Amino acid sequence: MVSIFFNEMTNALAKGERVEIRGLCSFYVKEYPGYIGRNPKTSEKVQIAGKRLPVFKCGKELKKRVDYKKGK
Repeated sequence: MVSIFFNEMTNALAKGERVEIRGLCSFYVKEYPGYIGRNPKTSEKVQIAGKRLPVFKCGKELKKRVDYKKGK
């Protein structure tokens, strides 16, 4: 069951869709453009390819529960 959930979530993220678990968290894909970097050993300019990375965003309800303090 859990593997099915993660497979579906991965497929949705690969399509660029946002995945939200209400009250807990959301996942989305952020695109980073390519840029010209520098090789630290040779100081040669190197083209760095752009990339897409998954991002986790914590939900308000989860933040509240984690930050819970007794006596409040």
